[in-house]
Amino acid sequence: MKRFLMATALIALTQPASALDLKTMSDEERQIFREEVRAYLLDNPEVIMEAVAVLEQRQAQDQVSADMNLVAANADAIFDDGYSWIGGNPEGDFTMVEFVDYRCGYCRRAHDEVKELVQADGNIRLIVKEFPILGEDSEASARFAIAVKNTLGAEAYAKVNDALIRLNTGINEVALRRLSATLGFDAEPLLAMMDDASVTAEIQQTRLLAQRLQITGTPTFVMQDEMMRGYAPLDTMQQIVAQKRG
Repeated sequence: MKRFLMATALIALTQPASALDLKTMSDEERQIFREEVRAYLLDNPEVIMEAVAVLEQRQAQDQVSADMNLVAANADAIFDDGYSWIGGNPEGDFTMVEFVDYRCGYCRRAHDEVKELVQADGNIRLIVKEFPILGEDSEASARFAIAVKNTLGAEAYAKVNDALIRLNTGINEVALRRLSATLGFDAEPLLAMMDDASVTAEIQQTRLLAQRLQITGTPTFVMQDEMMRGYAPLDTMQQIVAQKRG
């Protein structure tokens, strides 16, 4: 029914205005018009898909415009919150922000491609926001990563971020102690920091920001002034960066 109505509207746009006012038509005229529409669609079914494509394109354009407004309204919290890890080139001419959940399959798929993008480009400022939404293991992973960042600094965070995204075991104290040992970290202060108020506050602030940006899944990227919701392959990200640079 939806496609029928869209196709009808498309046909209607090509008719004289007087012929389109269904309210002024007699019952007989209205029936003739409906039969003509049906016959036209049966003879030209591709019109339906053309109308659907136009609708989808308009909806996508509207989403991009709405997302750009959301990014502009929340720019300080997105790009300069004072706590999120910043990697790549901190002075780069292009800023890319990723909302990540370590247990998210698409985040894991995107991880190496984002890494390659940033390293190969050399002029991208990458910001990572911990956004655990997939349960207890996600929450524990994010808390541990933030604890590492707050305790040991940015370089240690980069290592644990890379390790957690690849970790296939459940997240518990034993697993985190083993991971700490592998990375050469002292586990005790990190485990203690996980429940610190500063860690809780960071996660809460990121969740509030995600709500304002209408982000419900991961990965979600902010690419300079607009959002990319979901996974995209490396070549797509490269094209976006190139287009944004003009």
